[in-house]
Amino acid sequence: MLLYFHTVRHLKPEQVLSRFTRRRPRLVHRSATPLSELTRGWLPSINRPDPEIAPRRFRFLNESHTVSSWNDSHLPKLWLYNLHYFDHPTLPLIQAWIDQNPIGHGNGWEPYPLSLRIVNWIKFALGGTPLPTAALDSLAQQGRYLYRSLEYHLLANHLFANAKALTFAGSFFTGPEAAAWRSRGLQVLAHEISEQILADGGHFERSPMYHCLILEDLLDLINLANAFDAIPVAAAAWREAASRMLGWLQSILHPDGDIPFFNDTALGIAPRPDRLFQYARSLGVQPLSQPLKESGYYRLENERAVLLIDAAPIGPDYQPGHAHADALSFELSLDNQRVIVNSGTSTYDNNALRHRQRSTSAHNTVAVDRQSQSEVWAAFRVARRARPFNVQTDRSSFLEASHNGYQRLSDPVIHRRRFALHSNSLTVTDYIEARGPHQVEIYFHFHPDANPRIDIDPTLTATLMPNCWYPEFNKSVPNQTLRASYHGPCPVGFTNTIHF
Repeated sequence: MLLYFHTVRHLKPEQVLSRFTRRRPRLVHRSATPLSELTRGWLPSINRPDPEIAPRRFRFLNESHTVSSWNDSHLPKLWLYNLHYFDHPTLPLIQAWIDQNPIGHGNGWEPYPLSLRIVNWIKFALGGTPLPTAALDSLAQQGRYLYRSLEYHLLANHLFANAKALTFAGSFFTGPEAAAWRSRGLQVLAHEISEQILADGGHFERSPMYHCLILEDLLDLINLANAFDAIPVAAAAWREAASRMLGWLQSILHPDGDIPFFNDTALGIAPRPDRLFQYARSLGVQPLSQPLKESGYYRLENERAVLLIDAAPIGPDYQPGHAHADALSFELSLDNQRVIVNSGTSTYDNNALRHRQRSTSAHNTVAVDRQSQSEVWAAFRVARRARPFNVQTDRSSFLEASHNGYQRLSDPVIHRRRFALHSNSLTVTDYIEARGPHQVEIYFHFHPDANPRIDIDPTLTATLMPNCWYPEFNKSVPNQTLRASYHGPCPVGFTNTIHF
């Protein structure tokens, strides 16, 4: 019961109320209203590859399946969600969806895939492919359905996607109904952008992958504002937020040009950063460079090394679904190659692998008494959670911070960690502040192509273990993990050095 209590006590009242008041909308089919006239052209957005590799056979999330039904219960739900997103629309596939997905039934009518599909069909039309009457009527029906089923029980990136879709539908169609959709979408976006985009430009869920997805959403909205005259006032705020998000993204990238693995992050889901920067340039949006702070992520670097450090809260307290127990973890690149990496994310299923990937031991940080710093459980739940504090850094060569995630132990523990970046080494010093004895395990997960030289503190016992890195959904790559262990009295400190 305590696990549930420490999970739900952080929810907002509107989330709790929404869970009790949500009902499936009852709608009567009506034809679509006329379309709005484009004031200016729609600029090419970021295209996704065609997932249909053979008739009725699709590839999503590194898995290929032949589809017998849009809601095949034998297929993973997230895979089916991707089928309903329509990231790569075609007219035959759109007609098949209309014919086989009656209003309100199946995965495709859940608000999140509904939101993404609305936007993708409209982008398809704005890109130069006229939609037939049946598709336009279906789009209008989807807009009506979404308008009555916003995800206030979840908030965060789901509500953002809902608002974006209403804004797109409300701009694409004309008439009082479309104006109501647009007004609601703009109202929600104004609130969510101010809350979700932090002062340093990071997204408040602290997932680099979701940061990129929300940034793409903002760029699409800016493109929409360029195409229609209905939303010029909002566009200025969108441009300012997108500039900050671009600046944050520049600051958090590895030298290989891609994102680090903090919280739920996998490659191949969001557009690559270089494509986001290219899309932004086409829209006249430039990155705003400013110091990392509010997001809790930090970058130290010299001529050879880039060190990315997570001294962040797990995310918004009321929606930590994409959080990992990774406080004070880090990733390291040397000479433009990744060397130390967190273990990544390959599944959202509620299974042993998901639990392991969210655990502290899957990250480059310290586990005490074989517990995770934050009580991550189920697929997207967190009870008691670690909170970093006392962050000190010169933003170039050192950072020191603490977290209180182990205060819940019978003998409370504070973990304090100091990073010192030198010209030819990185020293990582861990202080375990407690009264009694504890089991301490410090993890270093190696990139599959790396074999770094690490000098382990002599009071620790080092074990090199085979492991796996999970850079994409449903993908695992063999790697090695160095675990440095200690069991004994505290307080105690350890210094480990990675040589370049």
